Amino acid sequence: QVQVVESGGGLVQAGGSLRLSCAASGRTFSRYVMAWFRQAPGKERAIVAAIGWSASDTYYADSVKGRFSISRDNAENAVYLQMNSLKPEDTAIYYCAADRDRTTVGSRSIDGDRYDYWGQGTQVTVSS
Repeated sequence: QVQVVESGGGLVQAGGSLRLSCAASGRTFSRYVMAWFRQAPGKERAIVAAIGWSASDTYYADSVKGRFSISRDNAENAVYLQMNSLKPEDTAIYYCAADRDRTTVGSRSIDGDRYDYWGQGTQVTVSS
């Protein structure tokens, strides 16, 4: 069983930065594709970024490319989301998720239904 816990959310002004952290338990964590999703009020959950076992294997939603960066530290069982140049439209609850069946990011990695383990979420609010 894998437990996933997010931290690092908060309130920030537009143009600012935040770093989200995701702590995962489980010995096989390094084999999982890990991802960040977000859900804004009144909107569906959407992929933000995903990362495979290799740090260079990443995916970003078009809306965050060039502003957000996903990374992982397998020794620490952690995944991070560095968010720069934040915009009010980035306001959402951010969730960390783990896909135990995949080690590399693929086309299906954008589908939240592929993920087996989810955290409780952390609120990110960007004021204008």
